[in-house]
Amino acid sequence: MSEDFYEALGVSRDASEDEIKKAYRKKAAEYHPDVSDDPNAEEKFKQVEKAKEVLTDEEKRQAYDQMGHDRFEQAEKRGGFDGGAGGAGGFGGGMGGMGGVEDIFEQFFGGGGRGGQRRNQPRQGRNLRTSMEITLEEAYEGVEKEFTITRPEQCTDCDGKGHPPEAEVSTCRECDGTGQVSRIQQTPFGRVQQRSTCRRCGGEGQTADKTCGSCGGDGIVNNEVTLTVEVPAGIREGQTLRMDGEGAPGENRGPNGDLLIDVEIAEHELFERDGDDLHYNHAISFPQAVFGDTVEIPTLDGTKKMEIPKGTQSGEQFRLRGEGMPRLRGRRSGHLFVTVQVVTPESLNKDQREALEAFAKAGGEEVDVSEGFFEKIKNSF
Repeated sequence: MSEDFYEALGVSRDASEDEIKKAYRKKAAEYHPDVSDDPNAEEKFKQVEKAKEVLTDEEKRQAYDQMGHDRFEQAEKRGGFDGGAGGAGGFGGGMGGMGGVEDIFEQFFGGGGRGGQRRNQPRQGRNLRTSMEITLEEAYEGVEKEFTITRPEQCTDCDGKGHPPEAEVSTCRECDGTGQVSRIQQTPFGRVQQRSTCRRCGGEGQTADKTCGSCGGDGIVNNEVTLTVEVPAGIREGQTLRMDGEGAPGENRGPNGDLLIDVEIAEHELFERDGDDLHYNHAISFPQAVFGDTVEIPTLDGTKKMEIPKGTQSGEQFRLRGEGMPRLRGRRSGHLFVTVQVVTPESLNKDQREALEAFAKAGGEEVDVSEGFFEKIKNSF
């Protein structure tokens, strides 16, 4: 059997806590000394129990990942995580702060702030994360958006207990129902009593003679659910919505985690967004640029009239106040910036050609309208 805890349980290094617990139950059932014929069953059982204990403890797992198997084991024999997740110091942070004291209690006595009896306390479920794409119009107006995700939920067939209702449940013989076992360990401070999670019942304090067929004894199943989230007007690309209580289920009747939704906004065919402002390119004709005109400009809320002054140059920018995106949780809106582009026709009829030739001559230019006049106009802009 591999010395690596992940390999011992047969899980990947990015496995979730639920996946680790499920793998542990399978391995524990395979190697339990009471049922296994393997001559090394007891040793293998202890290893998977230790793997589960370390990999389901957030701080120990972080230290294990950083230090590797051998250094982690050596550090534990010395009584702490030397240079692991807690930074410098023999006990995950040294003796200089409360964190170090808590780690000492957890390591030697099973108590303190983060270990020991807290394993059986209600714990909030982990947060889940997904993404959602909306249109620019939906971001402008705000919208109630329906979406579907697959998430872990408490198994309804066994009510999250991991065994069917007809199963015979009894008090764990190894821990007498406490979920914790004590052992004597030699430490730098002498012989001390250390408490740890019972390996037989996984800290539940009870064992059952049957396993739930729907969840495999884990108490958790993955279900597809459809939810509705309210997207506020003015939301930007990359912002995150939070749905309280829609994450993974808690442990020991703890509250559910939350669902985090990262918002993505699809590109728009007309507008480009810059914060709360919008940008739009509008084409006008050469006569409109010369003589001026009133044009209709599209917005996300209909159309607006905009004046084109006489002598407008191609590339000039105009601002329509308040016609941009609404400011999130604010009363004002951004602006719409309109950049005009003068468009020259690709072909002319007889009257248009004669008029433009007369225009060129009036300006003292001898230009062949049919060949080079519009190219010259384009270059001038």
